[in-house]
Amino acid sequence: MAVEANCNYCRDLHDDAGNTITVRPGKALPFGATLTPHGVQFSLFSRHATMVSLCLFSDSQDDTPTIEIDLIPEINRTGDCWHVLVEGIAPGQLYLYRVDGPYEPSEGHRFNANKLLIDPYAKALTGDFQWNLGEALGYDPESPEQDLSFSTTFDAAVMPKCIVIDDDRFDWQGDRPLNYPLYNTVIYEAHVKGLSKHPSSGVEHPGTFRGVIEMIPYLTSLGITSLELLPIQEFDEYEYNHRSNPETGQPLTNYWGYSSLAFFAPKARYCADGYRGEQVDEFKEMVRELHKAGIEVILDIVFNHTGEGDQMGHTLSFRGIDNSIYYILDENKRYYKNFSGCGNTLNCNHPVVRGLIIDSLRYWVQEMHVDGFRFDLGSILGRDQFGNLMENPPVINRIAEDPVLRGTKIIAEAWDAGGAYQVGSFPGGRWAEWNDRYRDTLRSYWRNDRGVLSDFATRFSGSSDLYKWNGRKPYHSINYVTAHDGFTLNDIVTYNEKHNFANGEENRDGHNHNITYNYGFEGETSDWNINENRNRQVKNFLASLLLSTGTPMMLAGDEFRRTQKGNNNAYCHDTPLSWMDYGDIEKHRDIFRFLVLVIQLRKEHPALQRQEFYLGKDLSDNQVLDIGWYNEYGSAVDWNRAENLLALRIDGSKKEIHADQDDWDFYIMMNPGLYDQYFSIPKPPAQQHWARIIDTAQPSPGDFLEPRDEKPLKGRVYLVESRSMVVLISRRD
Repeated sequence: MAVEANCNYCRDLHDDAGNTITVRPGKALPFGATLTPHGVQFSLFSRHATMVSLCLFSDSQDDTPTIEIDLIPEINRTGDCWHVLVEGIAPGQLYLYRVDGPYEPSEGHRFNANKLLIDPYAKALTGDFQWNLGEALGYDPESPEQDLSFSTTFDAAVMPKCIVIDDDRFDWQGDRPLNYPLYNTVIYEAHVKGLSKHPSSGVEHPGTFRGVIEMIPYLTSLGITSLELLPIQEFDEYEYNHRSNPETGQPLTNYWGYSSLAFFAPKARYCADGYRGEQVDEFKEMVRELHKAGIEVILDIVFNHTGEGDQMGHTLSFRGIDNSIYYILDENKRYYKNFSGCGNTLNCNHPVVRGLIIDSLRYWVQEMHVDGFRFDLGSILGRDQFGNLMENPPVINRIAEDPVLRGTKIIAEAWDAGGAYQVGSFPGGRWAEWNDRYRDTLRSYWRNDRGVLSDFATRFSGSSDLYKWNGRKPYHSINYVTAHDGFTLNDIVTYNEKHNFANGEENRDGHNHNITYNYGFEGETSDWNINENRNRQVKNFLASLLLSTGTPMMLAGDEFRRTQKGNNNAYCHDTPLSWMDYGDIEKHRDIFRFLVLVIQLRKEHPALQRQEFYLGKDLSDNQVLDIGWYNEYGSAVDWNRAENLLALRIDGSKKEIHADQDDWDFYIMMNPGLYDQYFSIPKPPAQQHWARIIDTAQPSPGDFLEPRDEKPLKGRVYLVESRSMVVLISRRD
């Protein structure tokens, strides 16, 4: 227990071991734990608290603090900021807060002095144990009577502790964020653990930040520019431990991590070296080494809700610090507005929460050197304290205009679980967006659905209907066919229906509208014809994605047809179902080769990295439109026709592509139908000829001819086989 010696403005405290610390008033800002020449400065926001204590620990599993510092309002409070400067402690110090105030759920207040709380600004949490808070404290998650936000159980031993971090000790070796322009970007969406956890990865540190470093040669072999990581900010991966996989009996986990609890802290369990702050250095090391290899780091972040759940959930941080400020509450303030589908909604446009979000983003850019962010359920950022969508949301505009974030990629998932859908109309000016209309249209087109021809052409050429009207560019469309949420590319062509029974929700979870086709058999098969159709369609999707105007994003594992066995919502499976099995590369070597070459093709040609929308005009006086659309006969397209046969020509003249130098012309022919079809080929540019690069109907290596293997195309027609795509390029005679 602490022994206190008082004076007016400073105090000396002693623990049972005789260690002494000196406590001084401190300052209101900055929030969090900040190293100073005199000690560690702590500051916590709470408007409605009546008492705040800073609890210091020596070990992550201590059940009582070594010293508890009561903050005196007259000395340690400025406005809504509770602060203290502690001399005699150093980086690595563990701490939590105890906050008391009214427990009046009907008024939105849920203070509980029995609970120790995580600092919202904590830069690291101890992670050398399973959180398992509900199980450890004897809570029954199926009991509707329990209100877990008020419990008299003192839970310090099972709470992760905050860690004081020294951000200046890491040697960045001159590294800075890469910040590639979006139009030069190829995004690869992956999971930190999933990248290297499978034994086939052959790494020394599987499932960790260091494992990602060991996978850099593989990532560079793909040719991607940017690695987008599923959430790495601290979350409780064991929050689903009361649920089991009905097929195996194994516990289910929060594998994806969309349940953040500490917006500044990299996840300790993704660290190979330790859990007492080493995770911060290891994350920085990962970023630094990826940058050395020319690969950006984009973080998928979750500012729309926290891991505290609904009114029956645990009090871990925000709820016990100032519930009515941090969350959007219902009219009956005991309950939470739930626009996230996860029990609560963060009150993002409250000035204090807005400040937390901006401070977090700035931290990841300035101290962690990340290159961009993808905002999960980004439309929630546009809701006010009552849950209404705002015309000019302060936090969205602030993110777009913040001077520190100005060169950083900001990508919105422009919808939420409350019905908001803002694809093409997300506010804030420079935001890019996940374009789910691109995803759905590409799937429909290659499935040969009727009535999608015009929409396909619009999506393929940059979605001008969505982005041009408000001054944005084609690269603000993040084009994708697959992502973590949904089927893998292999499963799009292998299953007609979702197969999510292993999730323990009787196949009720996950999207039902997936626009997929199994080509005659549900699941894996040895039928040669079915497998040939599936392989061909995978190549069609990959070629379409990389040749479309916009910013392409692909899902990790699609390069070798990774499967989740038809599970389109594998959020709870930390198993080989979700990991990258690199043994499949040999099985699908042709797909891997094809993708590498089509990425290389895109990166080498300015005509495929447009910065401006097509105009459908001849800007170079060469009697060729910047983009022209044709039917199989080389005539103008009837956009209302039933057939989906389509060709397009891209003029590579520098005036047409808004580049510094001329590029080659491209002619692309697509036949998603059931029958082979001859296409007419236009005249090539003067003193040039057409050469075939891609024909997805041909077996590898004929599906993609490298420059040394190209031959002039003879004749003015080409047979485009069913369910295939052909790409021609102009070359000098």
